[in-house]
Amino acid sequence: MTYRHRAVVGLLLLLLAHRQELAAQASRGALARETFAIADVSLISMAVDTVLSDATVLVRDGRIVATGPSRSVRIPRGARRIDGRGKYLVPGFADMHAHLYSDDEVPDSVAPYELGVMLANGITITRLMMGTPEQLALRKEVESGRVLGPQLWLASPEFAGRRYGGAAFKGYAVSTPEEARAAVREVKAAGYDFLKLTLFVTRPAYDALVDEARQAGIKIVGHVPPEVGVPHALASGQQIEHLDNYLEQVLADSAPMRVSVSDRGVFQPSNWLSLDFVDDAKVARIAGLTARSGAFTSPTLTIFKNAFAIGQSEEAVRARPDWKVMAPGIRAAYLAANTRYWANPPSEARRNRWVEVRNRLTKLIADSGGKIMAGSDAPEWLFTYGWTLHRELESLVSAGLTPFQALRAATRTPAEFLGASAEWGTIETGKRADLVLLSGNPLQDIRNTLRIEGVSIGGRWLDRARLDEMIRVGGELVSR
Repeated sequence: MTYRHRAVVGLLLLLLAHRQELAAQASRGALARETFAIADVSLISMAVDTVLSDATVLVRDGRIVATGPSRSVRIPRGARRIDGRGKYLVPGFADMHAHLYSDDEVPDSVAPYELGVMLANGITITRLMMGTPEQLALRKEVESGRVLGPQLWLASPEFAGRRYGGAAFKGYAVSTPEEARAAVREVKAAGYDFLKLTLFVTRPAYDALVDEARQAGIKIVGHVPPEVGVPHALASGQQIEHLDNYLEQVLADSAPMRVSVSDRGVFQPSNWLSLDFVDDAKVARIAGLTARSGAFTSPTLTIFKNAFAIGQSEEAVRARPDWKVMAPGIRAAYLAANTRYWANPPSEARRNRWVEVRNRLTKLIADSGGKIMAGSDAPEWLFTYGWTLHRELESLVSAGLTPFQALRAATRTPAEFLGASAEWGTIETGKRADLVLLSGNPLQDIRNTLRIEGVSIGGRWLDRARLDEMIRVGGELVSR
C-alpha cells in the first residue's frame, strides 16, 4: 500500500470514527435485543404528512429494519407480533423543556422513576433544563440501559447576572465578562449539553457568554434578559424559551412603559397595563425576524395560560392524574401561590389579550417557516411532566397550528435541533425504534396523543399494563 493509499484509508477511518461518535451523541439510550413487528397499523411516520394505512414496522435489536405496506414487510418466524389494527403509530415524543421533582425536595434516588412516568406518557426524549451533577450521572445510567427512561439532553445550572431567590439559587452568577467566560468553560468541561440563561445578565456579560460558548461548541438556551432583548438574542444564535421578552418587543412606540408580562413580570399587576399598548404590526415583524433567524422556539403555552390567564380550581387540579405524581411540599406551595395570584388577578380582557398575543406569535412564527418545539416546563404550577407535554400539543393546535405541525414540534424539529435527525424523530428504516402506539388518530384530534396503547424505547416494547405500573410506582415514590 502506498503512502497516498494509507493516507486515504486513514482519513476514511477518521471520518468513520467521527460519524460513529456523532451517532453515539445523537442516540443516548440502550438498544434492546428484541425482534417484534407492529402489524396492520396506520403509520404516521412524520417523514411525510400523510398516513400509510395497513402498514407494518419491523424492529430488530433496537432499530427499525423494515417499514411499509403490510403485504411487503415479511415478519420473521419467532418475532413478536403486535396487533396494530385500528391503531396509529407515531415517533416517540420529545419534551424539550422539563424538570424533575428530584432536582429539589424529592430524593435523587427517585429520579429514575420520574423518568419512568415520562416514558409511560410516550416521551422518549427529554431535555432537562436546570442542570445538576446528579443529572449527569443519571444520563449515563440511561445510556447504559441500567435506567429505563427517555434519552436525556441536559442544560447547565442557570446563568444569571446575580444571585436571587436565596438558598434556592444553585447556578452561576456572572456579572462580568470574565466570570461569564470562566463559567462557560466549567459547564462545558462538566459535560452539559447547553448553557441555560435566566435573569439579570448584562449585555457585556451576555456577549462574552456567546463568544465563549461558540468557541467551546455549546449552545445557549433559555430566557432573554431585558438588557439583551430578543433581536440581539436571535442574532447571537440563542434558542429562546417561553417567548421570553417578546411582549416587551411588541409594545407600541407610544406606550408609556417598556416593561410587560414576560417571565416574572406576570406577578407585577402594573405590568398588565402594557397589554393595552401591543402593536399588532410589531407582533408580525418579530415573528418574521424569529423565523428568518433560524432560531428554535419553545413557546410554553399551556402552563402560562392556565396559571395566569384561565385559572384552575383546586378541585380541577386534584382531579388530574398529575396530582398523584406531585411532591406534597410542592403541592402546598403552588396551591398557596395560586390562591394569592387569583385573589386579585388582572382584568379578564387583559388576560385574554395576553393569550391572544402569545398564540398569534406562535402561529406567525410557524407560518413564516420558523422552528417551533414543544416543551412543557413541567413540573411547574400544579402541572406534572408527561401529561403536560400532550397538553402543550393541544395548546399549539389551539394557537392555530395544524395537528401535523404540533406533532412535528415534538418529533422532527427537536431531532433537528439536537443534531439527531439521522437517529430519531421520524419512523424510517435504520433509526432507533422509539415509537408510540395510539388508539386514535392524532391528525384528526391532537388529544389522541394521550390514548397510548404501548411504547417502544430503543426497541424495548412496553405494553399498557407496564406503563400503568411505571406511573403508579413513580407517583407513590414522588408523593411520599
